[in-house]
Formats: sequence, C-alpha cells, structure tokens
Amino acid sequence: MTSYRYLTQDVLSREILGELPLSGVSYGPELSGSGSLTGTVEPRYAHLLPSQADAGTTAILAERDGKLMWGGLIWTAKPVGGSFPIEAAGYSSYLPRRHDVHGNLDGRGPWVNADPCKLIRDTWSYCQAQPDGDLGVTVDATTSTVTIGTPAEPYTTSWWEAPALDTVVNDAAAVTGGPQWTERVDWVNGQPAARIVLGWPRLGTRRTDISFSTGINIASATTVTYDADTYAQVVIALGTGEGRARQRAIDAVRDGRLRLEEVLDLPSVKGTDQLAARARTERTARQIRGEVTEITILDHPAAHFGSFQVGDDVRVTVHDQWTDWDGWCRITGWTLTPAAGDQPEQMTVALERADRYTYAA
Repeated sequence: MTSYRYLTQDVLSREILGELPLSGVSYGPELSGSGSLTGTVEPRYAHLLPSQADAGTTAILAERDGKLMWGGLIWTAKPVGGSFPIEAAGYSSYLPRRHDVHGNLDGRGPWVNADPCKLIRDTWSYCQAQPDGDLGVTVDATTSTVTIGTPAEPYTTSWWEAPALDTVVNDAAAVTGGPQWTERVDWVNGQPAARIVLGWPRLGTRRTDISFSTGINIASATTVTYDADTYAQVVIALGTGEGRARQRAIDAVRDGRLRLEEVLDLPSVKGTDQLAARARTERTARQIRGEVTEITILDHPAAHFGSFQVGDDVRVTVHDQWTDWDGWCRITGWTLTPAAGDQPEQMTVALERADRYTYAA
C-alpha cells in the first residue's frame, strides 16, 4: 500500500519540525510556475499547530513511498469552522514577495546579449543573498543560445521601481525560444533539497516508454475539445512603432477552411524576423484542432506516478462514444490526490498539444 508523509521544515534553519497529519490532500508542480498543495488538519491534531504550520516561514514536503514528490512554502494556515485548511505553493512563490531594492540585482546587471538562463540564476542568487532570504534553492546550470538585452537597450531593473523578482524571471522565460522551468525536490544526504530545473531548448523530452490510454490508465471520462474560438490560419503580428511606421508581419496559409484571423500585439518586439517567427509560431498553434487539456489517471505500469515530469510529451489515446482521438500531448502540470475512503489514489494531469510548442534549434 502506498504510504504518505507530510513533513514541515523551518526554511531558515532547515530543521525538520515534524510530520503533519493531513487529509483531503492534493499537490503538484507546473510548467514555469510554482504549483500548489492544499490539505486539512483535523481537530484532534490541533496540538501540532501553529508550531508546525507557521505560515510564511515554514516549508511543507510531500513524500510518497520514501520519495519526495513536492515541496513549497505554507502561505495560509487558519481555522475555518471545525477544520484547519492549509494552502502552500512551490518555492518560487517566494519571488513575488521579494523586490530588487538595489537595482540591477545589486550589480549583477545590466544584461546585454545575456543568456536568460543566467538572468534566472542571477535573480535567485540576489534573492537568497539578502538577510533571512535564503531558502536553499539551487538553479540548474543549463545554458541557452538565445539572448536578452541589446547594446542599444540593455535589460535593466531599477531600484526606484522595486520590481518584484518573479517579474524578472518571467521576462527571462518570455524571450522567444527562451528557457522553461519547473521545481523539483529530492532527498540529498538525508535533507530535502529544492531546485529550479531549467530546460533549454525545452523542458522534458518525448517519451515513447509511457502512455495515457482509455481503458488502461485513464480513470474517468475525458473531453476532447474542438473549439473554433481560438482557431486561426492567419496571424498578424504587430511590433514596435506607431502608425504607418509600426512593424508588421503576417503569417498565413490556406487549409480549405473559412478564413479566420488573429492579431498578435507585440509592442516591444523589434525586427521583422522576430515578428515573423512569433507570427508563425502563433499561427501553427492556432491551427491545431482537437485538444485534450486534462486527464485523470491511475498509477499503472503504463505510466507509474513519478516516472514522468512536467515538460514531457506523452502519447494520449481517448476512445469513447463521442470520439476516437490519438495524439502527442505535453505535460504542463499534475496534481496528485492520495487515496481516501473508496476513492483510489489518482493524478490529474494538465496537458497541451505537443505541436503547439516550437523549440529553438
């Protein structure tokens, strides 16, 4: 039988405070985001609170059969009627609560033709170098060949604007062809170790060894959506400039369907080559028809829990009275719900069509 533990930790001293009994738990990571955990402490364990759930300075770790599956910071822990719900988010949820009060991350910038992977590392380095700000999070040494900032317009952060640190990471990840990231936590020498996993030219890989299929490991009815609201085979990308001087790129194809157009407003993008690339990527993504955005799966040899990661492409096959659908989907997040009563352990997996993504060479 699968065993779970929910451990709490003082984020500054790294001391493990103890095991927190939780019920109604669900947790999981996401692509370029922090992920979340929710759970409830029952009244009979009230003596463990608030020492083990001091919101804003306590980490919580979800362990499944001895393997750490998720970790993050408790942000809300307060009684509601006869229960005590807890809400936590991944370690990167700390960045919105921190700001650049020195400018250019205390001399780490400005950034000219810089690798956005380095900008992400610089942000975490600055964050954790400040007094009482060290979470012990490490960032992968991944590098990329894309750049952020130019000699004419370096990427900078100003102390008088005090930007939140998550906006800097978001800017780095938003670069065309830029890196993607997620969070991971593992046991290292008996201590939990959190890290930011950077992926370039992509996070994850195409998996031919696992699959999600109706009648095998998909646990409930799955909706395949055919939605024309987002469909377009003509994309007009608008870049810098105003009026007649505004840069523009149009990417269009004929596919035998009614012409549908979409305008992509990119006022900060310079150069028709960049605009054309963005328009082509957007047009390719908007031409996709038939999408599975979420499935619920059981732990099964076809794809054991913990055998795949955020960013992986997995083959999904759906057969029901409405459709027969088969395609490659990218895992953009997952939420694991332990067994409770008659409800088996299951995982809800967030998906996007893999062919929506275009990666740098």
